[in-house]
Amino acid sequence: MQLEIRNYYEVLLMEILKDEGLMDELPEEFLADLCCVTLNQLPVRYVRHLVDTYFFEDYSELQNMKREIQDSLEKARAFLKANTLRRRQEEQQKAETPLAEPKSDS
Repeated sequence: MQLEIRNYYEVLLMEILKDEGLMDELPEEFLADLCCVTLNQLPVRYVRHLVDTYFFEDYSELQNMKREIQDSLEKARAFLKANTLRRRQEEQQKAETPLAEPKSDS
C-alpha cells in the first residue's frame, strides 16, 4: 500500500519558485539547497489530496502561508549567498598561500 501524502508548504514553495521563474533559472544543486534551507525554517503541514486542500482552505490562511514561505525564501537566499561568498574567499586564500617546503632529516 502506498500512501499519497505531501507537505503542503513544499507544494506552495514549488509553485512560488515556478511563478518567479527560478525553476528554470537556477542550477539544480543550488535550487535543491535553496528548497531545503527554506523548508527547514517552516512548519510541516501534511495533506492527502491537493484538490481538497485548494477547495477547503481559507484564503487568509493561504496568504499567510505564502508570506511565511517568501520570508523563509529570502532568508535562505541570503544564507546561501553568504555561505557561497565565504567558501570562495576561503578557496582563494588557500590558493594564494604558498605550500610549506618539506623538512629534510639531515
